[in-house]
Amino acid sequence: MKAITLTTPGGIENLVTIELPIPAIQPDEVLVQVVSLSINPVDVKTRKGKGMYGSLQQHQPLVLGWDISGVITATGTNVHNFKTGDAVFGMVNFPGHGQAYAEYVAVPANQLALKPANISHEEAAAATLAALTAYQALVTHANIKQGDRILIHAAAGGVGHYAVQIAKHLGAHVTGTASAANRDFLLSLGADAHIDYQNQDFTKELRDIDYVLESLGGDMIDRSLEVIRPGGSINSIPSGLPEDITAKAAAKNIHAYRTMVYSSGEHMEVLADWLEKGIIKSTVSQTFGFADIPQAHLQIETGKTRGKVIVNV
Repeated sequence: MKAITLTTPGGIENLVTIELPIPAIQPDEVLVQVVSLSINPVDVKTRKGKGMYGSLQQHQPLVLGWDISGVITATGTNVHNFKTGDAVFGMVNFPGHGQAYAEYVAVPANQLALKPANISHEEAAAATLAALTAYQALVTHANIKQGDRILIHAAAGGVGHYAVQIAKHLGAHVTGTASAANRDFLLSLGADAHIDYQNQDFTKELRDIDYVLESLGGDMIDRSLEVIRPGGSINSIPSGLPEDITAKAAAKNIHAYRTMVYSSGEHMEVLADWLEKGIIKSTVSQTFGFADIPQAHLQIETGKTRGKVIVNV
C-alpha cells in the first residue's frame, strides 16, 4: 500500500510517498481502507519537529495523521460491533502513532463509530480530531450548560466551527472571533455575535464571560483573562500555560487550564448522532489528492483555513 512517511522533521519535501505492507490487525482492531482523511495544525507542527514529534520520533517509518473515514476490510477476533463493509470514521491512536497517511490503517475498534449514511466520507473525516477536541473541551471538561456566555477564538477554523455548533446545541450564548470575511459564516453556524479580530478589540467589547476556548496561544491567553468573570474558566488548547498566566488567572479567581484531545469511540458515536441529525455539520473548504498532502500542509500553514482541509485517498 502507499503511505506518506516523514523522513526527518522540516519542510514539506520531507513528506515522502513509500510502499508499506498492509498492516496486520490485533484481535481488538479492524483494518480500514481509507477513503478520506483530514489534515490538522498538529500534523504541521509535528512535521516541523514540534507537536507530537518528540513522542513519535522513535517510530520508523513515521507516518503522520490521525483522522480517517473509510470502509472496514477485516475485523479482529474480539471485534463484534463492526463487520466487513461497514463505513466508519474516527481519530486513530491520538496522541500516539496514528499512521493515517496511508491507504489502509489498523484501528482499535473502540476508537471508531459508524459513518452516518447521510454524510460523505469527506464530511466524516473532517469531524474527527477537530470535532472531538471541541466536544471534549465543552462537554467532558467544561460541562457547558444553558445560558453560559462563551467566547471562542478562531471560531471559523477546524476546532472553532465545531465548537460554535456544539456550544449552541448545549444552550450557550456564543461569541466568536474571526475575520470580517467569516462573519456570515459564523452567524450561519449559530453564533450569537462575531468579533472581527483584525479591527475590533474583544477586551473592550466583552465582559462577564463564563468560558473561553482559546486555540491561538501567545498573548491571547493573557488578554482573554480580562473578559472572564470571577469563577469563570479558560481552556488553552495548543500549548501549556506559562506559570505567570496561571498565577494571574488564579489571582482573578479564574480557572486556567489546558486539555488534550484523546481517541474515543464513545464520543465519536455522539458526534455521529449529531451529524446524522444535522445538529452539527462539517465545513470542508478544500480537498486534495493523496499525493498532494504536502500542499495540504501548506494550506494549513496559512492559518486562514475555514473549517477543514480534506485529502481523498
